[in-house]
Amino acid sequence: MTSRQSPDRSRDIDKSWRDAVAAYEQPDLRRSLWQIANSFLPYFALWWLMIESLSVSYWLTLAMAPLAAGFLIRVFIISHDCGHGAFFRSRTTSDIVGAIAAVLAFTPYGSWTYQHKVHHASSGDLDRRDVGDVWTLTVVEYGEAPWWTRAVYRFYRFPLVMFVLGPIFQFFIANRFYRSATTAIERRSVLRTNIALAAIIAAASLTIGFKAYVMVQVPIMIVAGVGGVWLFYVQHQFEGVYWERHEKWDYVAQALEGSSYYKLPKLLQWFSGNIGFHHVHHLSPRVPNYNLERCHRGQPLFRNVTQLTMRTALRSLRLRLWDEDRREMVGFRSD
Repeated sequence: MTSRQSPDRSRDIDKSWRDAVAAYEQPDLRRSLWQIANSFLPYFALWWLMIESLSVSYWLTLAMAPLAAGFLIRVFIISHDCGHGAFFRSRTTSDIVGAIAAVLAFTPYGSWTYQHKVHHASSGDLDRRDVGDVWTLTVVEYGEAPWWTRAVYRFYRFPLVMFVLGPIFQFFIANRFYRSATTAIERRSVLRTNIALAAIIAAASLTIGFKAYVMVQVPIMIVAGVGGVWLFYVQHQFEGVYWERHEKWDYVAQALEGSSYYKLPKLLQWFSGNIGFHHVHHLSPRVPNYNLERCHRGQPLFRNVTQLTMRTALRSLRLRLWDEDRREMVGFRSD
């Protein structure tokens, strides 16, 4: 893993980075359609096999859940790319496909896309931490907070809560509501998603039965949620990550230093839609997921980004607070 670069590093980077990534930003219709086919169809096939397996053994059903969850993560990556306008040239096609894919992941497409774009515009900015981020306090903020805030923060940061209870709450409950300060587009997105899910559940109840639907869908959602939240967490919470006050915040720096290169085994890289090349994605969200690795390997710009492996990424679990004096993430009890 590389050491953290200077916060002024981006100023030394040739501004031609826009030209460097431009060649990878154009979606390929054939590749997009093929990814839809090799993501949606296996997911639906596994879902049906899990239903059929209920008559044999529920352990067999559960054994297939991780594989189905992997395809669901891949489906969600398609929705994610559609929200960025990276999957199709047509905005209408992107929104239709993105909304369908998001419903399968119990996620309101319009609302999530808006919040995710805010995340891209403010990631690593200490003065803009309200939307789409993992809740992160500075050492000073934590020390000055009342005891109940510190207790809630510790609870939130506990791994069981963050990676198991958190995804369950987010996808099954939180996504069913919209924030009080939100746009009409977000509100409609939440309502339409809830209606679509209600229709799916009603149809399932009338055909395979509500109990069967729950026994299959819930395990898939839990495994996919745990995997998805872990991916998002480790991409912005790691040793050497970038945080800066707004007046010094730099877009290129937050992409190259505030987003990790999570080097996964090829199979997991495929299921996660190459999202481990997160530094490339944050520099240019318009790069389709199937072009991220090629962009990373083809541009010298990305040679010194922070690289995480499945083993080194686990160190992120002990990081809890941002120390502005030491300019690094630290635990609750730091030397």
